Amino acid sequence: MSLQSVRMTLLQMLKIQVKIYILILAIIILNVLNPVQAEYIYNKNLDLTEIPIKKALYKPFIERYILDELKLLRQEQQQLKVDFAEKVANARLDVSDRAIRYTADTTTNIFYIITIAATLLVLLGWRSLQDVRDNIKTITSKQVSELTQKYEKRLSIIEDKARIRSEQIISTQQDIANTNLIHSLWVRSGIAKSEQEKINIFDEILDLAPDDIEALTYKADTLLDIDEDTWSLSLSNRAIEIDDKYALAYWQRACAKAKLKQHDDAVADIKLATDLTDSLKTEVMNEVYFENLKDNKKYQVLIGKFGNIENN
Repeated sequence: MSLQSVRMTLLQMLKIQVKIYILILAIIILNVLNPVQAEYIYNKNLDLTEIPIKKALYKPFIERYILDELKLLRQEQQQLKVDFAEKVANARLDVSDRAIRYTADTTTNIFYIITIAATLLVLLGWRSLQDVRDNIKTITSKQVSELTQKYEKRLSIIEDKARIRSEQIISTQQDIANTNLIHSLWVRSGIAKSEQEKINIFDEILDLAPDDIEALTYKADTLLDIDEDTWSLSLSNRAIEIDDKYALAYWQRACAKAKLKQHDDAVADIKLATDLTDSLKTEVMNEVYFENLKDNKKYQVLIGKFGNIENN
């Protein structure tokens, strides 16, 4: 028996109770009401007065009908109570049967498990619970040790990655800060009034970026302006060692060698610079430090080639 059928039975009993209460209320209403009042009829030619009926003639029939209905409803209610008690008893028996069946199945499964475990113990050669406990401890310790080593290794890798990442972030932040500072120093060098002030600014840039070939080249150019030709040549050589494809470094070394009267080497550096950057060919004739190369034959030949290229 399901809970749905029990609910249906209870609902039927409730409906019967409601019907009984309605019938009882009808009887009470009929007993409380007054008899039919006298009615008087006025006639234009005849004044007649009828005596009213003091009691309704159909009232006994209604009461009899209501009593019969009450009797029938009570009988139905008694039958429903019997049916309900029977269904509840059957439901309890069904629940008890299920509980007994579940207990029996559980007990059987436990015995099966015990039998299988005992068989495994015999097959594996474990003679006592102490052997089982020792083996479990050994296996557990081994697995825990392996897992610990595994996770320690992973944790070490993660820590190394995190450390490397943090170092990269710090280095990147430092590079950004140095870049911003170098940019500001370049701006200052553009508005510096004296050559010494420019040299000091270039030294600050080289302190932050020792391999900045542009700073080396511009410092070498500034040193030529204050007649530090040998120092300028040294800085130009250093810039070329860092980047042998940087045309302005060869150009600056050519200027230094021209002032030091190393004319043939200066012409060779001019050729290297112009080979790397074609736009420098138009600047050769305008360079002040190449004035003392005008009598050099190699320089004249080189200038002639540049002239032919421009004419073409």
